[in-house]
Amino acid sequence: MNKQYILIIIFLIISLFIYLFYRTEKTLINEIFISLTSMQAYSGLKSAIVYEVPLNNLVIYSLPEGLWMFCITLTSKPYYICLGRLRISGIYIPLIICLSLEMLQLLHFTNGRFDIMDVSTFLLFWFLGIYYPYEGGKKQNILTTYDMKTILCLVSYSIVYFAHVIE
Repeated sequence: MNKQYILIIIFLIISLFIYLFYRTEKTLINEIFISLTSMQAYSGLKSAIVYEVPLNNLVIYSLPEGLWMFCITLTSKPYYICLGRLRISGIYIPLIICLSLEMLQLLHFTNGRFDIMDVSTFLLFWFLGIYYPYEGGKKQNILTTYDMKTILCLVSYSIVYFAHVIE
């Protein structure tokens, strides 16, 4: 496993840690964690961690999205997607998705709150992901390529579902 994928795993673990212990317990990942342990165990662990490792709101509410954006940008680099005759480089797909999600929040079509700081954070991490050295060969169509890199890329995108707030 190369250093790029190790970095991706570390960033996703940091995001998971923040979501588990600093965000609402109504997110899907927290609901899963609570069902695997108990509300009492979760609450005790969360209280201890928040007390011992205080984080500011920027880290709690914007950093996980930035780290996720960096990860999906890196995992999307070796790919493109074709829409009819249009060929879109994989590095633009994360930007399109994140901007779309923020717009859906702004228009109240989905849970969450539009936040310009989130937009600024994911733009910064998108640029960092674009300029992070790419260690790969020829770009491939993500819809016709099936290997471990493709699976990691698609899993990276699906992680946003686990951050979804259950109502």
